[in-house]
Amino acid sequence: MALRDIFKNLFARSSGEDRVAQYVIREHERGRDLTEILDDPYIKNRTTPQERARLLDRPEVVRALGKDTVEAAKN
Repeated sequence: MALRDIFKNLFARSSGEDRVAQYVIREHERGRDLTEILDDPYIKNRTTPQERARLLDRPEVVRALGKDTVEAAKN
């Protein structure tokens, strides 16, 4: 059981990460550029550079923004 808990915590997403992902999707739907959104103080104050990179791998973000948009922001 302890091993299961370790993996559960290792791959769990926080509600904070969910809120940031929702923010990125919402702002992009309003017409903002992804690089501009990722540079927002709201995003930078709530995430590390590693978390921002992981954000771009989330399926709901890729689906909402488009694979090309996400790939361009990664480069």
